[in-house]
Amino acid sequence: MKTTNTGTERRIFRKSREFKPIINNIIPGGGHTYAKGDDQFAEFYAPYIVKGKGCHIWDMDGNEYIEYAMGLRAVTLGHAYDAVNKAVFEQMNEGTIFNRPSPIELYCAELLLDTLNNGHEMVKFGKNGSDVTTAAIKLSRAYTGRDIVAICKSHPFFSVDDWFIGSTAMDAGIPQTTKDLTVHFYYNDPQSLEELFKKYPGQIAAVILEPEKEIPPKDNFLHKVKELCHTNGTVFIIDEIISGFRYHIGGCQKMYNVQPDLTTFGKALANGYSIAALVGKREIMKLGGLEHNKERVFLLSNTYGSENHHLAAAMATMKIYREENVIQHLYDAGDMLRAGVEKSIKELNLEGFFGLFGKSCCIMYGTKDRDLQPSQPFRTLFLQETIKRGLLMPSFIVSYSHTQHDIEKTVEKIHEALVIYRKALDEDVSKYIEGAPIKPVFRKFN
Repeated sequence: MKTTNTGTERRIFRKSREFKPIINNIIPGGGHTYAKGDDQFAEFYAPYIVKGKGCHIWDMDGNEYIEYAMGLRAVTLGHAYDAVNKAVFEQMNEGTIFNRPSPIELYCAELLLDTLNNGHEMVKFGKNGSDVTTAAIKLSRAYTGRDIVAICKSHPFFSVDDWFIGSTAMDAGIPQTTKDLTVHFYYNDPQSLEELFKKYPGQIAAVILEPEKEIPPKDNFLHKVKELCHTNGTVFIIDEIISGFRYHIGGCQKMYNVQPDLTTFGKALANGYSIAALVGKREIMKLGGLEHNKERVFLLSNTYGSENHHLAAAMATMKIYREENVIQHLYDAGDMLRAGVEKSIKELNLEGFFGLFGKSCCIMYGTKDRDLQPSQPFRTLFLQETIKRGLLMPSFIVSYSHTQHDIEKTVEKIHEALVIYRKALDEDVSKYIEGAPIKPVFRKFN
């Protein structure tokens, strides 16, 4: 194995490397989230994490890192955040789940609706984004009596397509008849959606999209989508799993003053505790309830969907958002990080080779080779060199716990990593990568 440790802190990865084949032998893929997979990190620098506090984490070998993914964007306040954990512990001592609903289910739902303040009327809790987005689709089909769903073709993972490598969709096991019920339109292109309505008149149950990724909506795009939906009797769903409680306390829909029929929230809702929410109009949501004469929708029925201590975590998190300037801190910290990295990019003549995208509260980066083509080897190199320097950053996602000192140290270490990146461009990236390049997971449609 080659080494490029010159100038970096000495880090030992023996325990993590020994652990890798053991966990892969028992757990398919070695983990429970694709983005955390071994094939998404440099082969010899894929640490297994044992604890975290604030924005700092520690691996099995005792190496410390400043984290910039923050639990796949779920941890906005910081790991093991005291006020949230206190609320969780107190609720755990009262019990976590019972055979009948608990008052905290109502209290949390009321607080969520009041915090969002966007006209939503009912709430159903789940455990993750897949739960609530699936429920939103099911509810839309029941409400409209239609089967087809239109999803945004530009938003499988990234909208800045020329910076990222696509891979074949992982749709093994899904019947073709199910795939045929999904059609696609483009972000910031209302005409592409209008054409779908013409092609499938009276057949589209729902339109679902994320309100914003790396590119913001243009020319009232979200409002035009809503108008097209309502003109055609279709349910308008906004997926705020990522943007909610990060871009704005009320989500992007509050930023852009557009109210969907249904919205899904998750990720940052409870600072890393497992909870998601489907919120929306009463006339649609009530189909999952008892007080109507239509066929009832089996909406969400999770044994653990309303764990009391996770609801307590959500309530504590929302109260902190309401009382403290959390989101502004995310933007400020992201601005500082962006400015420092862009300075290094300019100094090292890396414009066009290493790029930053998205709002400062949710920055992603892209890597290109000397031919200006999206490059997994160069992404691998950057991850490898930042991990060596005490940064775990598959993205540049900040939290409320990232301090000015953390950002300044990070910018310094990123500059060192980009120096190696520059050398690899001038010479040969294979000279600097240790192990195999990471694999793309970002799905693109043909």
